[in-house]
Amino acid sequence: MLKIEHVTKKFGDFTAVNQLSLQVNKGEVFGIVGANGAGKTTTFRMILGLLDPTDGTITWNGEKINYETSGIIGYLPEERGLYPKLTVQEQLLYFARLRGMKKQEILPKIDYWLDRFHITQYKHKKAGELSKGNQQKVQFIYSVLHEPELLILDEPFSGLDPINVELLKSAVAEVNAKGTTILFSSHRMEHVEEMCKQIAMFKEGKAIEKGKIREIKQKYGKKVVALYTEENLTFLQDRKGILSYEKTPYGVRIKLQKEEDSQEIVKEAMKKGFIRKFELEEPTLNEIFIQKVGEVRD
Repeated sequence: MLKIEHVTKKFGDFTAVNQLSLQVNKGEVFGIVGANGAGKTTTFRMILGLLDPTDGTITWNGEKINYETSGIIGYLPEERGLYPKLTVQEQLLYFARLRGMKKQEILPKIDYWLDRFHITQYKHKKAGELSKGNQQKVQFIYSVLHEPELLILDEPFSGLDPINVELLKSAVAEVNAKGTTILFSSHRMEHVEEMCKQIAMFKEGKAIEKGKIREIKQKYGKKVVALYTEENLTFLQDRKGILSYEKTPYGVRIKLQKEEDSQEIVKEAMKKGFIRKFELEEPTLNEIFIQKVGEVRD
């Protein structure tokens, strides 16, 4: 279990992380979302022991992480960290040897992961000759070669096209299924929503919302009504209590101030014409995040 307890990190007068407390259970995939500068990467670097907290404690299974125990962690940084003049195999060997692995156990794992990501043909190519997406795949491989107990992924889908995003998501699921605890950040809320049960939303070094995704959504109610229809319902745009009106391929999606207003909206729409289907939708994580970031001013 990873425990972050009342952690603050200051750089002079600037507070990058402010009284942060999180708990990531063993075997869990935990998501952290937030804008640039929200404190995500600083938090990761404190977990890794690259930065010391100004206040508070960070422990893994009850013990502080130090140089001797850092080998239990795998880390994929947001920035590219490959040596451009080394071949893919040379640097994967190098990084794995730094983790204490022996060459005879490293090579089969390299072959497995290169095949898993469909980049075996780049095995003896220099990293600087690879596309950004393939460099990202190689970085992921070196973060998992030593089969870490805790894996930290900072914006892992950066630079990947939709096909490779799915490939990486399946690889993350595979690593997690073997027991690795995963903590990752992403700007893409749909990825977080798909892969995680628990999240924390960061703003200005604080966790402004955290917990199970299902429970977070329940707090905000079902304030969106989706109407499946070909009728023109634009007359509803100016109705009191409507926060937004969005045309969709299937009809319209209307965000309400109060969940209970949905019944009247549906009745008014049905007077206009045929409504094939209607349903109340939960807010997306993206909508909740935008709302929370807008609310927090301190």
